[in-house]
Amino acid sequence: MSSLPNLMLTWRQALVVGCLLAAVWLLLRRRRPGLATFSREAAIVAWLFAIWQVLQQVTSDAGGDAIGRAEWIARVQSDLFLPNERTVQDLILGHSGLVRLANVYYASMHFTVMGIFLVWLYFRHHRRYPEVRTVLALSTLGCFVVQFFPVAPPRLLPGYVDTAELYGQSVYNAGFSVDNFGAMPSVHVLFAAVVGWYAWQVSTSPWRVLGPLHFAVTVFVVVATANHWWLDGVVAIAILIGCAWLRRAVLAAWRRRHRGTVVGPVAADASHVA
Repeated sequence: MSSLPNLMLTWRQALVVGCLLAAVWLLLRRRRPGLATFSREAAIVAWLFAIWQVLQQVTSDAGGDAIGRAEWIARVQSDLFLPNERTVQDLILGHSGLVRLANVYYASMHFTVMGIFLVWLYFRHHRRYPEVRTVLALSTLGCFVVQFFPVAPPRLLPGYVDTAELYGQSVYNAGFSVDNFGAMPSVHVLFAAVVGWYAWQVSTSPWRVLGPLHFAVTVFVVVATANHWWLDGVVAIAILIGCAWLRRAVLAAWRRRHRGTVVGPVAADASHVA
């Protein structure tokens, strides 16, 4: 069976791209400060992506009873009266076009939409960009800490359909650096929640509804393709909320500690870093 083409940068390529962007920042920071600042932020994103790739490889080798944990999650969800993931799958399994579209959405849209969102945020709502970047980095790191306890996705258990494998669209056959047992928590849901929440919060445009819509579609897709359990998304959102609170608490404590001792521009710089 054919598979989706692997267009994702490796960690080495992302590291090189980040270094090149950092060099642009150093060269232009006096002559073109606006472009230089954008290059610096793009370099940070590239380096974070490289770290993400490395952590994917580390957590994929963590070992452990991934199937057993998945079965335990299924029992907990049943006790909580959450709908079975297979019932969601049944909504699309009879429609091959929808299944293929869901597979492509799962494989590609989390990074694509996040990239577009970050560029839009940087240029249209620049003052909020450092906050979102920091929360995104912290919450992604938090997700990977949890992934040291591997959990199998529903598609690897009996009774569920691996829709991507069924139609030859599996990212696991395309050379992607992805963890086959990294279902808990869902980074897809995390990224979509970041886009959905902050797009709605920072914008007043009618188009801001696209953020929450992307979140809703992502939650449906990750379940319908049997790549995640409901609780994978719940835990991801809990991590996001915790990291957003942590950033705000640390920044507030820093400001209280330095109140009256830091001049305005320096204090402003601190908020841009965070």
